[in-house]
Amino acid sequence: MKTTMLIASVLLASTAVAADVPSVEVQIAAAVLAAPAELRGGAAVLGYNPQGGLVTLREGKNELICLANDPSKSSFSVACYHRDLEAYMARGRELAAQKVTGQKRNDIRWKEVAEGKLSLPREPRTLYVLTGTGFDASSGKVTDPYLRWVIYVPFATPESTGLSTKPSDNAPWLMYPGTAGAHIMINPPKK
Repeated sequence: MKTTMLIASVLLASTAVAADVPSVEVQIAAAVLAAPAELRGGAAVLGYNPQGGLVTLREGKNELICLANDPSKSSFSVACYHRDLEAYMARGRELAAQKVTGQKRNDIRWKEVAEGKLSLPREPRTLYVLTGTGFDASSGKVTDPYLRWVIYVPFATPESTGLSTKPSDNAPWLMYPGTAGAHIMINPPKK
């Protein structure tokens, strides 16, 4: 009896996940919206299979990898980043799946970069992040869209960049200066 209930619960949960995962076409259309228009068609896209697992939905023909919206989350968030950041991003997703988040996740990745266990380019690489309160698949529009940019510049400092380390809605600023995860944040004012 307990086994039957367990199997029924698992089947019901997997059916619920499958019902909530958008089609491959919808996931790709939404994911690439974070990228510059001229790079969307050639970007690789990672998204979700019917069981909720992250998979490659489309192979890429250019330098961008786009990550589809996580169907298990209530808000909308997609991102595209340079393929040279994939090892770093994949490790971040792996740690998040293990419930390692925040500064601890950063510390682990930065230590692995320092030890040569995790690759991260030393030259600047861009991440585009598009968030919103929802996505209308029929129109291809994001509700309340907000696009921001992150430029990874490992080990950059205020002295090497001339950037402030104070968040600003009107100017780029440097986050995590001097670390492997140093990056320039560009946050336009929200409407």
